[in-house]
Amino acid sequence: MEQQMQNSSFQVISLSVESAAAESYNNHPIANVNDHEVRISTMTEAYHWHRHPDSDEMFLALEGGLFIDFDDQTVALLPGHMITVNRGVRHRTRPIGERSVNLTFERAGTRSETLT
Repeated sequence: MEQQMQNSSFQVISLSVESAAAESYNNHPIANVNDHEVRISTMTEAYHWHRHPDSDEMFLALEGGLFIDFDDQTVALLPGHMITVNRGVRHRTRPIGERSVNLTFERAGTRSETLT
């Protein structure tokens, strides 16, 4: 039996357009899924140390790869790989090579606390 679409208002998102930012760091939402947000991050420099006290954060590397530094180790996330950072864990991200593009998935409205 063929199901009919009840809501035909779909939005196709171009990741290449969304990641075309020229600044050294750009992170913005591109979609919402239930109570979570999908964000795209384009970076050419390291992002500062921080943590999210109220949400896990999942990273999916798309282009260039991403180093995720933790207090006790560094994880290299290559394109097509993903990792979840648990809520409250101190971390920072930096590109592998000249540029990194990644998606992050986190609860909408997640707080970020800058750490040193």
